[in-house]
Amino acid sequence: MARPLRIEYENATYHITCRGNDRRNIFSSDDDRFAFLDLLDRSADIYQAEILAYVLMSNHFHLMVKTPRGNLREFMRHFNISYTARFNRRHHRSGHLYQGRYHSFLIDADNYLKEVSRYIHLNPIKIKQDRSTDAAAQGKALRSYAWSSYPGYLSSRARKPFLQVTDVLGYFGGDTAKGRRGYARYVEQGLAADLENPLELGKGHGIVGERDFVDEVRLRYLSPDADARELPAVDKIRGRVESERIVEAVCTELRVGREDLLKRGSRGIGRGILMELLYRYGGLKQPEIGAMMGIDYSAVSIARKRFQELMENDGDARVLMERLEGVLRQGYHEYK
Repeated sequence: MARPLRIEYENATYHITCRGNDRRNIFSSDDDRFAFLDLLDRSADIYQAEILAYVLMSNHFHLMVKTPRGNLREFMRHFNISYTARFNRRHHRSGHLYQGRYHSFLIDADNYLKEVSRYIHLNPIKIKQDRSTDAAAQGKALRSYAWSSYPGYLSSRARKPFLQVTDVLGYFGGDTAKGRRGYARYVEQGLAADLENPLELGKGHGIVGERDFVDEVRLRYLSPDADARELPAVDKIRGRVESERIVEAVCTELRVGREDLLKRGSRGIGRGILMELLYRYGGLKQPEIGAMMGIDYSAVSIARKRFQELMENDGDARVLMERLEGVLRQGYHEYK
């Protein structure tokens, strides 16, 4: 069975999430949540991991973890086994608590640390998608959510001893009143905005980062002899398809001209499928795709969501996408 790609090195930063088995709750009471945080503290101390952010939801959790010793697997194995054992004893049950192994993204901390921390901290509001209250009320709810590291970012008195805020707050002036206020503004601006999910960048290969970061990871930590059957994401990290190659493939498959495909207002699924392929295989961000196609990044986001919905309901669209993906996988260019 293929295993997920896991890259470990000293001082790497990760986004981690785990979901309950069959999406069941992993917390039945506040006692469970206190136990979870206690074991997180103990595990981080044992493995010298740094917890940069966390949020506990009903059936899943998010962590942002830095590993000075390059030992994410050991840390997460100990922590997850410890909490599962505690939960099972408390509730007189046995068996798996989580749905498979934890899911991880390697984070380009120089460029995406702020964005990923904000994504984590917005979860208690964004996941409910409650539009009945205004941003001020949502901000108040966010600041009072006890099972998140966000209150600890705003006040040292509300901070768990194991929480490390220096890396993130350093972008806003440090762990000072000014820095904490700046971070609060940054996070809560996301309540009223349709933000891109930064983790989308890592789908398919597990790295959330700029191109030079992905290139460095590949050169330093991925052996050229890595077995693609064991590490199926290696090929996606090693290369991207040039954007013009993607445009050419879509034009050929749909029998349309380049100008017609890129022309704003063009009908059909061509532009939607092109945007999705540029994002997945070209490594372009949504603002870059928007600039290429004469629209802003929010319009790209909407178009991609519509195309994804179309693929779910239209077999012909799925077949077309699979055919183009097959063409593009043969055209991956190795990094030089």
